[in-house]
Amino acid sequence: PYTPGQARIPGVIKEISLIRKYLPGKLTHLEAEGATIGAVSDAIKECTWVHLACHGIQNTKDPTNSAFALYDGGLCIADLMKMSLKGAELAVLSACQTATGDMRYPEESMHLAGGMLAMGFKSTIATLWSISDVCAPSVAEKFYEVLSEQRRRGEKMRPAYALHEAVKALREKVGENNFILWVPFVHFGV
Repeated sequence: PYTPGQARIPGVIKEISLIRKYLPGKLTHLEAEGATIGAVSDAIKECTWVHLACHGIQNTKDPTNSAFALYDGGLCIADLMKMSLKGAELAVLSACQTATGDMRYPEESMHLAGGMLAMGFKSTIATLWSISDVCAPSVAEKFYEVLSEQRRRGEKMRPAYALHEAVKALREKVGENNFILWVPFVHFGV
């Protein structure tokens, strides 16, 4: 919620508590000065699921420099794509503009979500534009509720379906006409 040089994101605190509610057990939680480029990179290499609730920074001049804003700087696509992960399943990018492309290159997928897929994540949840600090925890809550219900029933994980249910719940909460709040959440992968 607190990254030097960036606006505060108080909704991250609620998001973390909701994730803990639906995914009890071993979680690596990095926050404030603990959320450095090195610490986050090391954690990503060890985890099958990753949830990044932070600022996303889109660099349209050089998309490989688009980054997640961390305590000591930006973890950019160029650095992420150097990692090769085995067993990586799900990346949830609860940050602004993580799937924003560039109109000059409409068929390119050089954005943070694309970088996570290139690293080896099978599914990535991302955002097309800036998201509301109030709506992001709401989407996370329903998303992880549906995923944990799938696990409880012994079903295969279906993140696209879980996101669909989360966005549907948000749309019902904020109203269909407030599409700017519920449309930006997207799924990439399988």
